[in-house]
Amino acid sequence: MNRLQVFSIRLRLALMGLALTAMTLFGTGGAVHAQVADAPVAVPVTATASAGYEYRLGSGDKIRLIIFGEPDLSGEFMISGDGVVSLPLIREVHAAGLTATQLQMKIESAFKEGYLKDPRVSIEVLSFRPFYILGEVNKPGEYPYSNGITVVNAVALASGFSYRANQKKVFIRHAGATAEEDVPLTSMTLVAPGDTIRIAERYF
Repeated sequence: MNRLQVFSIRLRLALMGLALTAMTLFGTGGAVHAQVADAPVAVPVTATASAGYEYRLGSGDKIRLIIFGEPDLSGEFMISGDGVVSLPLIREVHAAGLTATQLQMKIESAFKEGYLKDPRVSIEVLSFRPFYILGEVNKPGEYPYSNGITVVNAVALASGFSYRANQKKVFIRHAGATAEEDVPLTSMTLVAPGDTIRIAERYF
């Protein structure tokens, strides 16, 4: 075997080694991407507009109620203007002012009273009540809520700030609250269902 043949063999072996290395690297990367893609995304049941604020259900919210093993009792229900939700068997349950978890526990307790032996209930909020934006925006009014919406998004829905708007802070009154909160207006300031947002006038 001459030197040229030996060199050719060595070159082929080197190329095969590089190919195996590349396959290993890409395979690992693919596995990592697959794990990331398949990882469950946690979606909070509550809506948060500021630290410590937990969303409570109210009139106009639509929920999906699942009672495991009882498809005839499960379904989609709307919270009425009186703050109640009408359900099979147990009839009207007061829901306004409760968190989803509190309502779930209340429904479970109601079904235990002579209807179901060990009810397991799951509640998901399908659609939220609207929010309101007032003050120094071009189109103040009522707008539909969507999960994760910020004050900046809300202002965009209202066709932007007026030329007099104070863009450094915002006043927010949560549903059921009696007073506004004065919070910094940033891209991370969240809106909750039923919030009333007021954009104040700036002072020169």
